[in-house]
Amino acid sequence: MASVQEATEMIKKGKVVVCPTDTVYGLVADATNEKAVKRIFQIKGRGKGKALPVFVKNVAMAKKFARVSKEQEEFLRKVWPGKVTVVFQSKHVLPKALEMDGKVALRIPKHELVAALLKKLNRPLTGTSANVSGQPSCSSATEVNVQFARRKHQPDLVVDEGKLPKSKPSKIVDITGEKMRILRR
Repeated sequence: MASVQEATEMIKKGKVVVCPTDTVYGLVADATNEKAVKRIFQIKGRGKGKALPVFVKNVAMAKKFARVSKEQEEFLRKVWPGKVTVVFQSKHVLPKALEMDGKVALRIPKHELVAALLKKLNRPLTGTSANVSGQPSCSSATEVNVQFARRKHQPDLVVDEGKLPKSKPSKIVDITGEKMRILRR
């Protein structure tokens, strides 16, 4: 798949790529590259107080960035890969912009393209919706292009896989406390 190769090269260079995910088109970049993470905030127009979620390729990768107990790991095996973002206590390895209150939000996506990028790059990716903050999420590359057309900061590459089926955003579950809390259904 040529789009995977091109997106991989761009991400390696610290660029921001728009591609389809399990839910909507997303802004993705190397989550270990602080400059790339900052660019996503600029492109999206997102306030600095709101952390970005992170895509990981498997539970082993998740454990590099978050504290994951055996019980939590059992839960993950039931919900991943898929549309469930899970909040953990962070190991403080990733850029601070990806954390909030010492926590990090991780997800293993099911979408073939993102999974291929994660496998090829072998590093985590930011994974936030490709829309201007406060605007609706985009289910096509055309919608993404329209939203960002007149903005100063632009994504570096848009991978167009056509219109995505209607989807709700990922469920967000915080498993850092004694009881699991659903932050977004």
